[in-house]
Amino acid sequence: MARILILSSWVAHGHVGLSAAAPVLQALGHTVTQLPTVVLSNHPGWPRAAGHPVPPETLAEMVDALDANGFLHGQDAVLTGYLPGAAHVAFAADLVDRLRAAAERPLRVVVDPVLGDAPKGLYLPEDAAAALRDRLVPLADVLTPNLFELGWLAGGPAETRDSARTAAQGLMGAGRARTIHVTSVPDGPARTGVLTVTRDGAELLGRPLRDGVPHGVGDVFAALIAAGLPARAALGHLDALIEASLGAPHLRIAEAAQSWTRPAATLPPA
Repeated sequence: MARILILSSWVAHGHVGLSAAAPVLQALGHTVTQLPTVVLSNHPGWPRAAGHPVPPETLAEMVDALDANGFLHGQDAVLTGYLPGAAHVAFAADLVDRLRAAAERPLRVVVDPVLGDAPKGLYLPEDAAAALRDRLVPLADVLTPNLFELGWLAGGPAETRDSARTAAQGLMGAGRARTIHVTSVPDGPARTGVLTVTRDGAELLGRPLRDGVPHGVGDVFAALIAAGLPARAALGHLDALIEASLGAPHLRIAEAAQSWTRPAATLPPA
């Protein structure tokens, strides 16, 4: 089992950000260290939400305390998710450098570049998005952008399978990433999928589009990738979790654990 540090948003109710990634990984036997970049009552898509970003200075104090207690030692992976400002991006990049310098074995760095989506566009300030692109993305071993985020990071169109593959290959050429998992890639009428691009090629794992899917599935997918699962196995777990959660207000991570935590070596037939 892996030890994974996650830097992302946290909600008191529901399952998005850390509140999706951590319970999923813990249910599968992994050890998770959680650093919240923003603390909210719930996903802001609900009628009311309250909370605020956690200052980077507070996060730095937390990291120093974790380090002094020996809790940072032996991490296998670090995953970054929602970073609300440019200062949070700088903190994340410094943390990656710090963990890599202290690691006794290769540290897997997974960046989920939470920037925005189509058709809404960016929902980060421009300076934060630019900092993520210019400073944090080049440090990643693995990236998990959606189609909009890939196009924004690559500075070119990414609307189809072929253009997404071209954009991902260009992005890999500009950094150290050796794998990019692009979510929300179209796969024909009423279908979507994850396009996994490596330096050796690309594979699209297609799935039917489904209505009533709760928020948080992207956070779960990135967490499973950070734990070292291949995309096909990660999507096997995620597919079962989605199926158990259709129409529910939140992902049924605890309630459906007996179904989605079962070993998923292959993705079920589309």
